[in-house]
Amino acid sequence: MKIKVYLTCSQCLLLMFAKYMIWFATPDLYVGAGRCRLSKVGAGRRPPPARVRVAVRLRPFVDGTAAAGEPPCVRGLDSCSLEIANWRNHQETLKYQFDAFYGERSSQQDVYAGSVQPILRHLLEGQNASVLAYGPTGAGKTHTMLGSPEQPGVIPRALMDLLQLTREEGGEGRPWALSVTMSYLEIYQEKVLDLLDPASGDLVIREDCRGNILIPGLTQKPITSFADFERHFLPASRNRTVGATRLNQRSSRSHAVLLVKVDQRERLAPFRQREGKLYLIDLAGSEDNRRTGNKGLRLKESGAINSSLFVLGKVVDALNQGLPRVPYRDSKLTRLLQDSLGGSAHSILIANIAPERRFYLDTVSALNFAARSKEVINRPFTNESLQLRVLAPIKLSQKELVGPSEAKRARGPEEEEIGSPEPTAAPASASQKLSPLQKLSSMDPAVLERLLSLDRLLGSQGSQGTHGLNTPRRERMVLMKTMEEKDLEIERLKMKQKELEAKVLAQEAVDPKDKENSSPAVLRPLARRTVTVAQPLKKAVVMPLQLIQEQAASPNAEIHILKKKGRKRKLESLDASEPEEKAEDCWELQISPELLAHGRQKILDLLNEGSARDLRSLQRIGQKKAQLIVGWRELHGPFSQVEDLERVEGISGKQMESFLKANILGLAACHRCDTS
Repeated sequence: MKIKVYLTCSQCLLLMFAKYMIWFATPDLYVGAGRCRLSKVGAGRRPPPARVRVAVRLRPFVDGTAAAGEPPCVRGLDSCSLEIANWRNHQETLKYQFDAFYGERSSQQDVYAGSVQPILRHLLEGQNASVLAYGPTGAGKTHTMLGSPEQPGVIPRALMDLLQLTREEGGEGRPWALSVTMSYLEIYQEKVLDLLDPASGDLVIREDCRGNILIPGLTQKPITSFADFERHFLPASRNRTVGATRLNQRSSRSHAVLLVKVDQRERLAPFRQREGKLYLIDLAGSEDNRRTGNKGLRLKESGAINSSLFVLGKVVDALNQGLPRVPYRDSKLTRLLQDSLGGSAHSILIANIAPERRFYLDTVSALNFAARSKEVINRPFTNESLQLRVLAPIKLSQKELVGPSEAKRARGPEEEEIGSPEPTAAPASASQKLSPLQKLSSMDPAVLERLLSLDRLLGSQGSQGTHGLNTPRRERMVLMKTMEEKDLEIERLKMKQKELEAKVLAQEAVDPKDKENSSPAVLRPLARRTVTVAQPLKKAVVMPLQLIQEQAASPNAEIHILKKKGRKRKLESLDASEPEEKAEDCWELQISPELLAHGRQKILDLLNEGSARDLRSLQRIGQKKAQLIVGWRELHGPFSQVEDLERVEGISGKQMESFLKANILGLAACHRCDTS
């Protein structure tokens, strides 16, 4: 007996809502593993989320800047929360709660042990981690990351502990072999510069097929001890761009990123590989140019820093709002931090703030950014891959290299009559290539089992191919023997062809007259066609009349003419018959040293004493570059030589070369005409 149940519309809606809630609570029961984001180790479940951990550090009052009895604008409530006065209503306070709060009396060891040290273990599991120091300028970010010899910061402490962990985990008898490498770079005015190799220039940021961020051409130094780290890191730290402002005498003008890679290789089968990356980032501080007094080059640096930090805030807001597009590519800094914010790394943000009331607006902005960053979700996974075991090459014996007919004759009639009904072992092919018909007994059992399962899978799917692994032994031996005979036949034909070619060459060397009649079957290469090179066209050269008269007046003087031909210049003399080519970078040798010295001195006087209007009289110097030169001169003093222009932003090496050519030649010619 069947009973029909009729449901009303409201009951149907309730039933559908209940199914939806069950699906939302247990999505793995309804969605296949292929639709979930797989981890690198091949797990079928979604990697567990990890929220960005945020710690706030309040530095103490700087000596000489705090007024007598001035109370701080920030006050800590406990180890995780703090409060700050509300600038809209002074009777209220704004309360913030983070993962950790370190007050004025907290030490470097407290910050490191409480926030940074726990994430180092993730590197040995093949996962990524990052530590970011954020805050306004003068808040103590560099002190937190680097510290001093008496109070080392996060970077030296983390490297010391990480190297100790790798020595313990990669020792003798351990299943993994570990190696550590380091790279150090800075992002200065949207340029990625290698601090370990400053001459490498601007580098690019790429993304591989697995979504990992990498920088091709970045220097990697292997380190095995803390002494190795200091030998590479200390000279590279001096290459970082710093400058003096009203708020800080050594203000960081760039974002510094220390990248440490931990590579792990398994010593036994299945020979897995893991890679963990640690980013230690010292961000440049946001600046208010009205208080820092930045001008010229410092103003341009401040604009680049504030722009990159603004994009960083946009990325955090987009991640919190779940927008379809996250603007990682709008800045080099956010492109490099793609793994750290919303990516696959265990991230820690250390927000540094100042207690003085004049830093109130910067402190509120830093706390708001830290509160938004606390809601960002990362999904770390293990970067693990398998290394296929390479089979040893097959060595051929002397009998196997001889053809079947020669081997038959070498055995003699007695051995030929005895024979064997079935060969016990098949010789390997002469080409030494791995074939699916290879003898199964020489394979690793684990590899053999995988190949057999793959062959069965291909057979079940209807794949058209040679299933040599499942064929009977006798048929497999026959196929292997046939393939070997074909390979040996090809080798003999190649050797015979080489003998014939050598014979023909020897006959041509003995009797060159009869080389046309001998061996007509051998094909000879076609004769090369002679190519005639067209003579260069004559060019007219225009020279100043005074210069020609002056050179013609002196009987022993030679008149030199400069001709531009492609990328080279030809130096010709009216008395010489053959021209002499010289490279373009030897142009200074074509003018007397006195004229060159006079031109250089005149340019140097203009650079040190001239105004912006006077500098614009030089060729290739516009209004913008003239202002940059004047600003640089006010900061660093007068120029000692003309080549110091390369240190001014906006003038590269190639521009410097063309600038010297254009100005020194013109000034030298004018001086020579004036003296005549």
